[in-house]
Amino acid sequence: MNILEMCDAEGASVPVEATTEQAIRTMLDRRVGAVAVVDENKRVAGIFTERDVLRRLSLSGKDPSQTAVREVMTTPVEMATLDTTPGQALATMVERHYRHLPIVDDDGRLLGMLSIRNVLQARIDTLTRQLDEARALR
Repeated sequence: MNILEMCDAEGASVPVEATTEQAIRTMLDRRVGAVAVVDENKRVAGIFTERDVLRRLSLSGKDPSQTAVREVMTTPVEMATLDTTPGQALATMVERHYRHLPIVDDDGRLLGMLSIRNVLQARIDTLTRQLDEARALR
């Protein structure tokens, strides 16, 4: 299984021109903890996460409806490609304390958003299947 197969069907994203209110609404509507911030060519320009809401917006006094997401997004963004293995993605996420990792093509265009939940669920599914197979052999 490659990392794109582990992702939700469509990576959550907002345009770089979006407000933080629009980004937060997208996160709430999609039930995700992060959105990729993409330019007009769907290239990842940044990432906006729950941590960004807490660290850069919540106590700043800024109005989310008037604050551009590009002002508070995280950049530069660590990204994965289709060549990134699930193990490499998980190691990066654990080592750098990331919960989300955009997956991009060779031109930096968003293909999907990998969450640590996706990786752990895939690992649990694999271990459960192996356990079931081992029990069946008894």
